[in-house]
Amino acid sequence: MPGPRTRPSTWGLLAGAVGSEVSATLALRAASDRPSWYALVVVGYVAAFVLLAAVLRRGTAIGVAYGLWAASGVTLTALAGALLFAEPLTPLMLLGIALIIGGVLLVELGSRHPGDAPAEPSGESS
Repeated sequence: MPGPRTRPSTWGLLAGAVGSEVSATLALRAASDRPSWYALVVVGYVAAFVLLAAVLRRGTAIGVAYGLWAASGVTLTALAGALLFAEPLTPLMLLGIALIIGGVLLVELGSRHPGDAPAEPSGESS
């Protein structure tokens, strides 16, 4: 017997948005050789924005949600591009990725108020 239906966590929605965006971007790269991949591009980007909008509806600050989404997307796309398409990933690029991640973490930390729980970007507990 299934248990009560639970709402996806804000972190889960944000992870879905990132995964959808990265998948769409990688499909865009692959579509240069196979135009049929453009369907995945469209579906991935639509899903990414729908999920990001759901994160924002839950009260997550735009700077935090978009910052985490963008930084994660840049990082994962660069790493996947290197693995899947043999694109270069130089030490300077890795430094840039580290700085992006560090900057987003500072924005996240700066957006918290004393007493906020770090479990969810919106401060919700479930």
